[in-house]
Amino acid sequence: MIFGIAWFVMMWFGLIMVAMVAAVVFILHRKHDAGDDTETNTRQQPDEVRQQVLEKIEGMHAAAEGLRGRARVKALRQYMDSMSDGLELISEIRAPASGSPKGEWVIAPGAKPERRILYIHGGSWIAGSPKSHRAITDRLSRLAQACVFAIDYRLMPENRYLDGIIDCQRAYRWILTNGPDGEAPADFLVVAGDSAGGSHTLGLIAWIRDQDLPPPSAAIALSPSTELMLTSLGSRANLKTDAMLGPAVKKLARVPLPFLWWGTVLGFRVLPTSPMASPLRGKLHGLPPTLIHVSESELLLENAQRYVEKAQAAGSPVEVRTWPDMVHVWHLFTPLLPEAEEAFEHIGEFLARVEAEAEAESV
Repeated sequence: MIFGIAWFVMMWFGLIMVAMVAAVVFILHRKHDAGDDTETNTRQQPDEVRQQVLEKIEGMHAAAEGLRGRARVKALRQYMDSMSDGLELISEIRAPASGSPKGEWVIAPGAKPERRILYIHGGSWIAGSPKSHRAITDRLSRLAQACVFAIDYRLMPENRYLDGIIDCQRAYRWILTNGPDGEAPADFLVVAGDSAGGSHTLGLIAWIRDQDLPPPSAAIALSPSTELMLTSLGSRANLKTDAMLGPAVKKLARVPLPFLWWGTVLGFRVLPTSPMASPLRGKLHGLPPTLIHVSESELLLENAQRYVEKAQAAGSPVEVRTWPDMVHVWHLFTPLLPEAEEAFEHIGEFLARVEAEAEAESV
């Protein structure tokens, strides 16, 4: 029974992948039906765009329909990767040199080799890849004029949760002195990630501090998971507003706590209370300038805010920006959603401010 719950826990996180797409359908239809006169709600998307998103939703459900266990995971991975098919990228996609960490370089025109971003994709630690998140990495490379290395870290269930963390740690050590053209030091370095990758991002910057490694210039976490104790989500005010994740959390709430605890331990092979899995439970002093984006409608909102409050109380320059009516990593749908473009503009402003402050301090 516990092994069954372990799979159930992992598949609960897998619902986030569906939520990322379903959110767009919900938002577009909500705006279309509301007919508000405000500038935000009058920016209508073409009917054919709404139809494309609906087809993606239907395709995802169809891809995993009737499948269980690893067959379902495989189908979700394949479909998530296919969402980037046909995406018009400005950046060059380049494989790293032999012997480098697994992943890909995303290099926009004008990006400088000494300016780098390590990107850690989301996908509930069981899916996602550098390919599935090219919409984000392409946009980040352009706005930061930086070469983005999207790490292809090991996923569950065939690997341990810890294996993915180790891959990210090794990638950070490597990117400090290696760019797309070979060995060379970085003079501007950002660690960024979304959802599950946002959790790895927040855990990574604490590890960098503890290892006395050169810190990144900044960190960015988009809709990050900061707390793996799923039972705490049942008391959140957004249980009803998060149409995709709310029902799954209600189901989890019916599982006896001991079974839920051990199901999580078996599924992730790490204690939910470990800072590696729950960055909120770690020490948050001495962190680099960090920006968190989160929707006001998603279940992860309160824990993200708690992380920011704890980090600020510890003296770390961590800040949060929230958006209404977005559901989990809406950044993936740039330029489809105006709110995604707004979010990237805010990221650009944040990075410019961080650089300006660093330059002022060095004078």
